[in-house]
Amino acid sequence: MSALTVRIDPHVHSEGSYDAHDPVELILEQAAEIGLDAVVITDHDVIDESLRAAQLAPMYGLVGIPGVEVSTADGHLLALGVEELPPRRRPLDETARWVRERGGVAIVPHPFQRSRHGIGRRRLGRYHDAAGGDAFDAIETYNSWLFTGYKNRRARRFAAKRQYPGVAGSDAHKVGYVGRAYTEIDIPDVSRASLTADDILDAVRNGSTEVQGRRTPIPTSTKHYAGAAGRKSAYYAKRGALGSALLAKKGAFKSGYYAKLGALKSGSLAKTGVAQAARMLYRMSPLSR
Repeated sequence: MSALTVRIDPHVHSEGSYDAHDPVELILEQAAEIGLDAVVITDHDVIDESLRAAQLAPMYGLVGIPGVEVSTADGHLLALGVEELPPRRRPLDETARWVRERGGVAIVPHPFQRSRHGIGRRRLGRYHDAAGGDAFDAIETYNSWLFTGYKNRRARRFAAKRQYPGVAGSDAHKVGYVGRAYTEIDIPDVSRASLTADDILDAVRNGSTEVQGRRTPIPTSTKHYAGAAGRKSAYYAKRGALGSALLAKKGAFKSGYYAKLGALKSGSLAKTGVAQAARMLYRMSPLSR
């Protein structure tokens, strides 16, 4: 059996992140439409939406892989394949070890970009040396959310010199940017039907990765983002229609409830009024004396 080529975007944000707004259903739909095999929701320091996306992924023909972008004491770290939130604000090496002990893959995203909580070169080098060259599993050597390619080139040189696998991620915060950069992985002796998250994670650890983040031709890019915009409009129109129907149903229920409550109150008040009138007549009559 020849090697299977798998395409994965390991760095995407959903509405679970404080700085993103799109639901995981829309992201999964976009990933499937553009030909990805997996997309990892890596929200900032929260994992609920990623776990949900991993469960929903097979419905879209995708492999489900949970993950999170966790804030360490030194900067951000991508934790792929974990099902609980790693401890926050701990040293990078400690957090990476926690991830790996639980079967996850620890990837350093957008290194050297201090404005985006990327880990600095000297600090990253110290952790590498202290761990004997095995501080984490991979380096994000292409992040599409950059103004220039300078930091990506630095990350690529760092990873190559220290023999870390390089991965590419879109770091998408909007659905139209999903897959703008992705990682291609060759996995031997596996079919697409039998492909699992563990197969993909093992291949990343083994370095069977190729970075894909070259500039997309304008016509292709236009079609890509136009398709995403159309899917987003359709999604929110459908959700709006469902919301309106639900509100109408709730409104009808409330109207019926309050009408019934009003009738009951009216009957109760009428009954109370008759009783009070009877008592007043009794007090006014000679029989009460």
